[in-house]
Amino acid sequence: MDFTFTEEQQAAEEAARAVFSGVSPDGVPSPALTRGAVAEDFDRPLWATLAGADLLSLLIAPEHGGAGLGPLALCLVLREAGQVLARVPLLETSAAAAVLSSHGGPAVGKSLPQVGRGELVITTAASGRTGHDPAELAVTAREVDASGAEGTRWVLDGTQTAVPWARSADRVLLPARTEKGHTVLALVPPDRPGVTLADQVSTNGERYAEVGLDSVRAGDDELITAEGAWERLRRLLTVGTSALALGVGTAVARMTSAYATKREQFGHPIATFQAVAVQAADRYIDLRAMEATLWQAAWRLESGAAGELPVDADIAVAKIWASEGVRRVVQTAQHLHGGFGADTGYALHRYHAWAKQLELSLGPAAAHEEALGDLLATCPTD
Repeated sequence: MDFTFTEEQQAAEEAARAVFSGVSPDGVPSPALTRGAVAEDFDRPLWATLAGADLLSLLIAPEHGGAGLGPLALCLVLREAGQVLARVPLLETSAAAAVLSSHGGPAVGKSLPQVGRGELVITTAASGRTGHDPAELAVTAREVDASGAEGTRWVLDGTQTAVPWARSADRVLLPARTEKGHTVLALVPPDRPGVTLADQVSTNGERYAEVGLDSVRAGDDELITAEGAWERLRRLLTVGTSALALGVGTAVARMTSAYATKREQFGHPIATFQAVAVQAADRYIDLRAMEATLWQAAWRLESGAAGELPVDADIAVAKIWASEGVRRVVQTAQHLHGGFGADTGYALHRYHAWAKQLELSLGPAAAHEEALGDLLATCPTD
């Protein structure tokens, strides 16, 4: 395998770094100091800047006005976004656009240029009914006679929890199970009759919603029935979450290093103390492991390269390291900052909240360890 990034991937990373260079996590109040969500909407000016830099169309096929890049480029951009806690649905919209571009029909393809321009915001539902059960079982898609329903022939029923930015998005892309046992993806406007949104506040203080569907009508052009569409979406979201966690961990490590270098005790910077240096070294190893497993998973997902185990095994390993690694990084950061680390007005508090959210999103380490064990049991290797 070759982890050397292409010129196009490096260009995407550099463009993202330039865009996010003006973003500060200190600009948003701490969730501990506010009632309810941190903000009602995501950062629209930042979203427009991302669109202007062509960073919302990375995974969209060229025939739909996109760059036609893959998960590696997206993860490079998301790592930069995680470092500044960028409050935009970049992962959700990018993953949805990638799946719609590769698995959607001509009708869906017509809307992809709008996604690239930032005019159509798509969020995703991937947590299931409770956050612990399979997302594809939370909603049913039932075929009905379209003759009396203005051309619609699908009815959706069910609940998806923890949907980010559901009230701000123009569409929600969610999995549903048909009567024949097939998993499809439905692209549903949140204001359609039968759709209800119940506010939920996430660990990081961002606005989420429980999306309920009660006999919600959908047309053929709003369902993606192609084989593997849901699996593609789930994999992109999991790898992207790992990239965000790497970005958060990288920023926290940098913040901790700067603090330990200038904080003096007994006449010396605490960074020179062996106990501090050993903990910092352990967290450095965590970050490098998070990085290596992330690129391995993203490379397998992008290249389709065969291996002794399916790509889901590499994705599970990446998420295990992301969950455990980012948790250990922020815990050590809090410890080394001492009482200053508990100050809710300091940026580290928000990073800690984001780290916990990303650790648990799409399953904690234990859930992916169980999935990895199942894969190892069904795909024995020599």
